[in-house]
Amino acid sequence: MDKYAAITALSALAQATRLDVFRLLVRHEPDGMAAGEISRQLEVPQNTMSSHLGILSRAGIVRSERHSRSIIYRADLDGLRALTLFLVKDCCAGSPDLCAPLLAELTPCC
Repeated sequence: MDKYAAITALSALAQATRLDVFRLLVRHEPDGMAAGEISRQLEVPQNTMSSHLGILSRAGIVRSERHSRSIIYRADLDGLRALTLFLVKDCCAGSPDLCAPLLAELTPCC
C-alpha cells in the first residue's frame, strides 16, 4: 500500500457513520451484510448509507457482491491488513521488543 491509498482509507474511516459501518462489517465476517440491514442496524437512511458504502468501497476497505436482488457488503480484511501493515511498517526502528506490546494486542483478535 502506498501513502495515497493509506490516506484514502484513513479518510474514509475518519467519519463516524463510516467507522461504525466498517466495525459492524468486521463483526459480521465472513458472511457480510445486506446494505438494507446495515442501514437498519445503524439507523441511517438507505440513500445516505449507499454513499457511505461507496466511499468505503473506493477506499479499498469494504467490498461488495451481488446476491440475487441484494448487495452483500463485507469488510475487506486484506485492505485492513495492508493499511495496518503500512502504519506499523517502520515500527521499532530495528528493535522488535518495542513493538511486542502492539503485536500482543493484535494477536488475540486474529
